[in-house]
Amino acid sequence: SKFHLAQKIENYCTISLEIKLGIGVIKQLKLISIFAILGYSLSIYAQTANQYPNKPITLIVPYGAGGSSDSRTRQVGQLLSIELGQPIIVENKAGAGGNIGTEFIAKAKPDGYTIGMGNFAPLSVNKALFKKMGFDPEKDIAPIILIEKGPLVLTVPIKSPYKNVNDVVAAAKAKPGTLTFSSGGIGGSHHLSAELFKQNAGIDMIHVPYKSGAAATTDLLAGNVDMMFEQMYSALPNINSNKLRALAITSAKRSPLLPNVQTLVELGYPKVVIQNWQGFIAPAGTPKEIITKLNKALNKVLLDPSMREKITSQSNEVGGGTPEEFASLIKSESAKWSAVVKTAN
Repeated sequence: SKFHLAQKIENYCTISLEIKLGIGVIKQLKLISIFAILGYSLSIYAQTANQYPNKPITLIVPYGAGGSSDSRTRQVGQLLSIELGQPIIVENKAGAGGNIGTEFIAKAKPDGYTIGMGNFAPLSVNKALFKKMGFDPEKDIAPIILIEKGPLVLTVPIKSPYKNVNDVVAAAKAKPGTLTFSSGGIGGSHHLSAELFKQNAGIDMIHVPYKSGAAATTDLLAGNVDMMFEQMYSALPNINSNKLRALAITSAKRSPLLPNVQTLVELGYPKVVIQNWQGFIAPAGTPKEIITKLNKALNKVLLDPSMREKITSQSNEVGGGTPEEFASLIKSESAKWSAVVKTAN
C-alpha cells in the first residue's frame, strides 16, 4: 500500500542519515524539532494571554439576586469592566448552599471568560456538610483574589431578657436545648458562628434555619427566635434603630462602627474569631497569565475610593493580595470549619 511504501522510504532515509551523520545527530535533530514545536505552542499561548480579554466576561454569583454576594459582585464587576475594557455580564446561579453556582464556575471552560464569586460556605464548609458535591474546592477552583472579609454580630431582639453574653450562656446552661438561634441556612456563616460559640461556651441551643438571611432576621425581629449571629451590613441598621441589641462581635478587635460592643475574645472566648469572606475564583486550569492579569486588575479595583467606602462602611475589611494568599485562606478556613462541623455532628 501507499502507506507501507511511505514507511519504507522514511526508514530508508533515516538509515541513510544515521549512516552519514550518526544516530546521535539524528536524536539531536529530533530534539530540535520538538523544542521548535513547543516554542511555537508557547508563543501562541502567550499571544492568547496577552490578547485577553477580547470579548465579554461572565461573572457567576452562587446566590440569589439582591444579597450581599450579588451586590458586591455587581459593584466590583462595573469597575473591572472599565479596567479590562470589556463588558461584564453577571449571572445568578443560586442553590444548594452556593454549590450550584460554584460548580458551574468549576466546570466552565478555563479560558478566563467565565469566573465568579467564591464564598465562605461552598469553598470552606460544604465539603464537610454534603456527602456529594459536583466539584472539589481544592482541585477544581483557581483562586484569583480575596475581595473582602468581615465579622458577624451576635444580636437579640431589643425586648430580649438577655442583656449580654453571660446572660445567654447562663440561660442555655440552666435549660439546655431550649434557646434558639436563626440562620440563613445550614452551613452558612450565621449557622457555623453559633456552632463554634456553642462548642466553646459548652452550651446547647436549637438551630432554626431559614431560606435566607433576610427571613432569619425578620423572625428575629418578631421575637420568634432568641438570637442570631448576623453579618454586619445587615445587623447595623436594626442595631442603630434600636430594634436589635448587639451582645458581641466575632472579630479579633472591636469595630469602629460598634465601638461599645465587646468581642467574644474579650469575653473569654479566644477561639471564637469569625470572618465571613468572599473573593473571585476561576476554573482550575485557567492560564496563569490570565489569573495574574485578573488579579492585577482587581487589586486596582480594590484601591478605588468608592469601592473601599462600600466595603468599609459595612465594617468589612478590604481584601486584595495574591492568588496564593487567597488559596492559603481557603485552605486554613476549610481545616477550621471541617473540625467544627465534625464536632457538631
